[in-house]
Amino acid sequence: MRGDGDGFLESPDGTRQWGLFGAAGLLLRAPRPGGGAVVLLQHRAPWSHQGGTWALPGGARDSHETSVHAAVREAQEEAGIAPAAVRVRGSRVTSTAASGWTYTTVVADAPETLATTANRESAELAWVPEEEVDERPLHPGFAAAWPGLRAPSARLDLAGVADAAAVAAALPRTVDLADRGFVWLDAPGPEIPTARIARHDNGCGAPAGALLVLTLDQVLS
Repeated sequence: MRGDGDGFLESPDGTRQWGLFGAAGLLLRAPRPGGGAVVLLQHRAPWSHQGGTWALPGGARDSHETSVHAAVREAQEEAGIAPAAVRVRGSRVTSTAASGWTYTTVVADAPETLATTANRESAELAWVPEEEVDERPLHPGFAAAWPGLRAPSARLDLAGVADAAAVAAALPRTVDLADRGFVWLDAPGPEIPTARIARHDNGCGAPAGALLVLTLDQVLS
């Protein structure tokens, strides 16, 4: 039933969380000219809970929905993002409560920075460079989850690969490395020189400057 998830669930400690069946949000990335990614952020309306902070489009999950369905629906309602433009790459449960409530962050990418339309829950929507996300006043829950959701940029070496252009076009932009986090894959092109890995930092559990080698099987799985 549409909307049957709206409402607060109360935990034994007296805290309340929005979403009778849990909640979900969409972390959507798109390529930035010259390399790297931008992230779609929502500036929460002043009247809303934690109003004035920045977070992801998201909200309560209905009883019949998966977290993915809920996150994509909320992004359409709150930011005008068409579901067909979104490619889901993974998800993480980024918050839990004693009541059994969970918040799931669904990670996805889009082929380009999409036009957005804000609803009444958004004071503003913005595509923010990955490395600048934590410079904004973030919603506390999103701020706590962000280190595990960041996606350092990497460039795949396709030298010697047959039909490299077709392979590059078929690659996902966001790669889920399970317990090592996420990587944003910069496809080689005229603006982005081909290299095994251009940059890798401790966002994926390795020291700054470490070399991360991904095989095509890993990327395409």
